[in-house]
Amino acid sequence: MDKDELGRQGEALAASYLETRGYRILARNFRVRGAELDIVAEKNGTLVFVEVKTRRTGRYGSPAQAVGCRKQQKIIFAARCFLRQNDREDCFCRFDVIEVYAAAGWRLRHLPGAFET
Repeated sequence: MDKDELGRQGEALAASYLETRGYRILARNFRVRGAELDIVAEKNGTLVFVEVKTRRTGRYGSPAQAVGCRKQQKIIFAARCFLRQNDREDCFCRFDVIEVYAAAGWRLRHLPGAFET
């Protein structure tokens, strides 16, 4: 399986995971000017912008470690665009990361509030 397919499967697993926990998926792969939101979900009135990082191994650190400052800024930019386009600028928001590990079966780790604006 190539890297793109691995990422797609990881995102699908993360979306399914969120739905089973009461989140409503509003958008997937929302793109705007060089930035992307993997998943936009809502639960209990909170909009949740989810970055999904899928890895085969932890050899180079945890997947969440790949969501550095530059990546966070792109996600925040895309989130602001999403809020403006959907007239939701006054709602409460959160930024989560879901780590997906594909080695020896699939498992994931949800990190709510992984970073802030």
